Amino acid sequence: MSKVRIAIVGAGAIGRAHAEVIATGEVAALAAIVDPTEAGRAVAGRYGVPWLADQDALLAAGGVDAALVATPNQTHLPVSLAFIARGIPVLVEKPIASTLAEGRALTEASEKAGVAVLVGHHRRHNPIVKRARELVRSGTLGRLTSVSVLSTFLKPDSYFELEWRRRTGGGPVLINLIHEIDLIRFVCGEIDAVLAVTSNKVRGFEVEDSAAVILRLASGALVTINVSDTAAAPWSWDMSSRESPLYPALPAPVNSHYLSGTAASLTLPQLELWRYPGKAGWHEPIAREIVEVARADPYAEQIRHLCAVTRGEEQPVITAADGTRTLEATLAVHEAARIGAPVALSYGQ
Repeated sequence: MSKVRIAIVGAGAIGRAHAEVIATGEVAALAAIVDPTEAGRAVAGRYGVPWLADQDALLAAGGVDAALVATPNQTHLPVSLAFIARGIPVLVEKPIASTLAEGRALTEASEKAGVAVLVGHHRRHNPIVKRARELVRSGTLGRLTSVSVLSTFLKPDSYFELEWRRRTGGGPVLINLIHEIDLIRFVCGEIDAVLAVTSNKVRGFEVEDSAAVILRLASGALVTINVSDTAAAPWSWDMSSRESPLYPALPAPVNSHYLSGTAASLTLPQLELWRYPGKAGWHEPIAREIVEVARADPYAEQIRHLCAVTRGEEQPVITAADGTRTLEATLAVHEAARIGAPVALSYGQ
């Protein structure tokens, strides 16, 4: 079976990371780098693939089966539409778009043309997250009652040398919290209301540096998320899960997600399952077991999945419509903080 030829559009940090996964993997071939900058040309040279200035030049040249769009958020819609018009499946980095209107337009175009648009919420491809979803959906935890999420980490001063990271929209809500929102939706179920407060008092930038969020799920379960990019702490998915080699190994295992149910509770990423072996109650002994799961690179699995979708062998794990729902719930955090009241979600319905 020939490899699926994937073009990377956008040679920034995430585009380069995807290029490395494709080039070193066995399931896909890096077809081209599409980026108008000299940095993009250098990436193409590194992998010995064609360099093109834009998607129109790529489409004119041909030789591509799928595209991975890692350009600035506000360009996701026009870039993706060009590929949809040619019947080429697209994996769009998160967030799917910069606005709900753009996300919905991309969803409509995908569905009307019958061309798959996937969204780069890579955690859905992590075996830990998939196993957690299975445990929740199977009833192992009983009825889910509450979830606590810590997303606390420290971005160095050098991170903010780029001006857009100091401006509204460049903070941990849209860059980091969106991953937590998507994980909650995938594992625990849909969100029907959002309440939040934000703060920018540590750095004093226009953008927030911390947020406290409460989500009410359609099931009635409540979720609290504490996110801060000013904290000297290891309690975040990125640092605790070891998904990426960019983060150093911790001296001891830690968790970042705590799922509590009427029959059992579960931690992530360590997959500790806590439940009563006999009589239940807070004065009774409770047992701990580790749920075993084979670890795998979610970024590599995401590329494998894109190839399978391109061949018609699998359905998307996250569609454009699904990615737009995650964006809507995330944008509701800013709106709830602005008005000081809960925001109800209807997902455009």
